[in-house]
Amino acid sequence: ACMKKRLQNGFTLYELLITMLIVGVVLSLGVPNLAEFTANSRLSSTANDLHASFQLARSEAARSKTNITICASANAMTGAANCGGTWDQGFIVFVDEDGDLNRAGATETVLRAHGEIATNVILAIANDATYFSYASTGLGRGDVGGNPALTQVVMCDDRGNIVGAGGNSAARLFVATPLGRATILRDIGLIGNALANMGKSCP
Repeated sequence: ACMKKRLQNGFTLYELLITMLIVGVVLSLGVPNLAEFTANSRLSSTANDLHASFQLARSEAARSKTNITICASANAMTGAANCGGTWDQGFIVFVDEDGDLNRAGATETVLRAHGEIATNVILAIANDATYFSYASTGLGRGDVGGNPALTQVVMCDDRGNIVGAGGNSAARLFVATPLGRATILRDIGLIGNALANMGKSCP
């Protein structure tokens, strides 16, 4: 009588080793890229949130014919949110009717509040400015009461100002012109010059 052949299911040791080798190669290539993607996303999100707040403040000032101020706030997410603190703690956009950079009274409404920025994101602020204010024309009010208005913010992580994806800097430079136009730049030379002019480093 002939013996019945039994089919073997599963991997041979050789196949298993090859599979593990392929998985190891994929992980060794993918994990660093994923970490860089996550770090870039954090910086982009931080820069875009600030940029969107400036756009909102500018359009709202022109629409409502009222002063609108953006300022750093240590208590941005509370009902008593007001200016004070540093940008990494959070910031608010509010109706600043009397233009004193201080939120007071029922009509000085918070239009947007942003809490603490993402972990591992570091900010270098020109002149340690804590606000930018728009006049009722939709244009920047400049320095108010001798306090410097925000002009430049460098945003980076522990990589610093190095060449990242696409030849751009891993860091971001947020610029607000005196008229109130806000832009985000990723040129490594411009970011280096901005830090040199600030007398600061990032990180």
